[in-house]
Amino acid sequence: MTPIPHDRVRPRATRRSLVFLAAGVLTMPVLSGCGEEDPAGRPVAEQDIAPAARNLVADGGTLRWAVDAVPETLNTFQADADPATARIAGAVLPSMYRLDASGRPEINSDYVESAKVVEREPRQVVLYKLNQQAVWSDGREVGAADFAAQWRALYGKDSAYWTARNAGYERIEKIERGENDLEVRVTFARPYADWKSLFSPLYPKQVMGTPDSFNDGARKKLKVTAGPFALKDIDRKAGEVTLTRNPRWWGRTAKLSTLVLRAVPRTERVEALADAKVDIAEVDSVQAERIMLAHREKKEAEKKEAGAAGPLSQRDSAKALRSWAVAHGSDEKAAEDEISARKKRREALAEHTAQQSALSGFTVRRSLEPAYTQLALNGSDGPLADERVRRAVARAIDREKLAALVLEPLGLPAVPVGSHLALAGQAAYADNSGALGGQDTDEARALLADAGWEQGGPLAPGKKAAGSEDEQEQTSKDSKDSKDSKHSKDKDSEDPKGGSRDSKASADSADESTYIVGQDDKPADADADDKEGEAGANLAQDGKQFKPGGVPGAYAPRGTRAPADAAKGPLAKNGKLLTLRFVLPSGPGTESLRAVGERIATMLDRVGIRTEITKVADESYFKDHIANGQYDLALYSWPTSAYPATDARPIYAKPVPAADGSLNVEQNYTRVGTDRVDQLFDQAVATLDEARTRSLIRKADARIWAAAGSIPLYQRPQLVATRTGLANAGAFGFQTPFYEDMGFLKKGAKGPARPTAR
Repeated sequence: MTPIPHDRVRPRATRRSLVFLAAGVLTMPVLSGCGEEDPAGRPVAEQDIAPAARNLVADGGTLRWAVDAVPETLNTFQADADPATARIAGAVLPSMYRLDASGRPEINSDYVESAKVVEREPRQVVLYKLNQQAVWSDGREVGAADFAAQWRALYGKDSAYWTARNAGYERIEKIERGENDLEVRVTFARPYADWKSLFSPLYPKQVMGTPDSFNDGARKKLKVTAGPFALKDIDRKAGEVTLTRNPRWWGRTAKLSTLVLRAVPRTERVEALADAKVDIAEVDSVQAERIMLAHREKKEAEKKEAGAAGPLSQRDSAKALRSWAVAHGSDEKAAEDEISARKKRREALAEHTAQQSALSGFTVRRSLEPAYTQLALNGSDGPLADERVRRAVARAIDREKLAALVLEPLGLPAVPVGSHLALAGQAAYADNSGALGGQDTDEARALLADAGWEQGGPLAPGKKAAGSEDEQEQTSKDSKDSKDSKHSKDKDSEDPKGGSRDSKASADSADESTYIVGQDDKPADADADDKEGEAGANLAQDGKQFKPGGVPGAYAPRGTRAPADAAKGPLAKNGKLLTLRFVLPSGPGTESLRAVGERIATMLDRVGIRTEITKVADESYFKDHIANGQYDLALYSWPTSAYPATDARPIYAKPVPAADGSLNVEQNYTRVGTDRVDQLFDQAVATLDEARTRSLIRKADARIWAAAGSIPLYQRPQLVATRTGLANAGAFGFQTPFYEDMGFLKKGAKGPARPTAR
């Protein structure tokens, strides 16, 4: 899986895990027990796919589905695989398990009748009993030879295979045929809790059998498939991938005759929908609002048309305007210019009206993605290397208000995410945010005071600001520029241009603009009178406890007082102001992320933390800033997985020095980790007791919260525009799509639909 910086930019990873990139007493709250409610709960929002029985869906038709681009490869195990690669694989290839509406794995009965651990000692053995009807499109049965070929390709020992991920496959010792051709025995050299994640998707042995076929053969075509659809054609010039019904499919016949994946840039989705180029497309909040507005405009126009007299003809209108202009002293030329200008406005209005009319034929399906947006705190150096400062940042922000800012306008539940490793509804979920504590301005100020940050006022001449590098210079701005930039409306052209404190990042990103929140030394305005949140639950991390049941640094040492005038000015230590670099993307579709970032900056200003906000171009946001550690604060998203013991570990693994002297962070871009978290992940992935695995994952999450390297904020909204009458497709939430059930309702049939306007 890959990190998701914001609604549009999805940088690629080089392995399967979420790029997911001693000993103290951890006091855990009671999570579950006999007769107690499952802490995983239910998904915060249900999926929204216009479900309809198959007998109500017409047979045939073509569904055109917008994707970001035609995929560079059809092999999901390669580094440049993208979401379109996964979508194609889901429609044309086998998978042993799929995800249900709660994000939990369930057996895929189209391919396997049963799969279970049949031996634990001396080795873990999983026995798959395959569906006897499961065959590849060339007529050959799906069997042990395909499992074995995929294992050998992904085992990690043969460097001739250019694989991006092999998690789990490296633990397999051997694969063999069972008592008959329908049985596959998989023996593990080491116990593997997430064995259900393997062989989904499963490629035929023709793809996995040799390095050449793996590396090149499956990039542009898949000759052999085994799903409800088969790959017919890839037209890169036209930007289309065409899938058609698989004539050898043994399951429920696909309702659609053709499924076309069409490349449409995110910024052009509305136009593509209005021009009937696509029938379904993921859209951002601004685009979704426009589609919903189209319904209201249509109704209002119908009312006006019914009650109003017919408009003047264009000829009569022009004649009247010319006569008026001459009578009032204007010449014929001026009148003609005005007529031309009005004509252009009418044409633009007509185009807009026609487009809005077309958009009224679409519905916006709304749910929440299996992904969450987080505030990342770079703990490698600078002020945030001190865990007390990181925790102060976490205690200063109000996650409920940030979730409401993004989700409430969309009509979605504004519930903060309580785990780094799972989302509500998923088996491993539990709200462990109490390990750090809730929003508490006084506690944040006390933590900063304990770390030595006190109200310091302006810097003396020649002094340097605190930041992520020892030798960086203080960014200077006059008060007018600071005030203007603080109240800017996210238009890059309106931002006062300032040099980034990271000269390399500035050189790589010509689109950057910087301003400092809090430089005018005025108290924050947005939330200044809000009531403070209560202190969090009592959880401790590694090391000494400062108070009974407390987390060292999550709460200030007993007796620490927050300065009474802490909100009146910025904080400083040793002549250096406490200023954090906050990088945000500047491209279209990132408006809500920038709004969240600026609200966070306002919240931090209340406790005396200034933020130097730098807006950077989308193409450099992740590559040049997040991955390289050139930031103090940043916003980006991670998808969650049904297998966090495997997929989440690289995100939170403790960085270790590499042989060349560099720091190997895997995908832990905050550079914050502990040995104990690593140990808990190692134990969880090697445990075959599912309840024990969940318990270990929840303990790891509590310690990740306490370390305050990243703060989960809210689950990402999932907004999908679908043509009215399209059934069993839309905002899927956690669930793996059933491609064979998608289609258009029969004439006169009605399925459930969510209102498109509030």
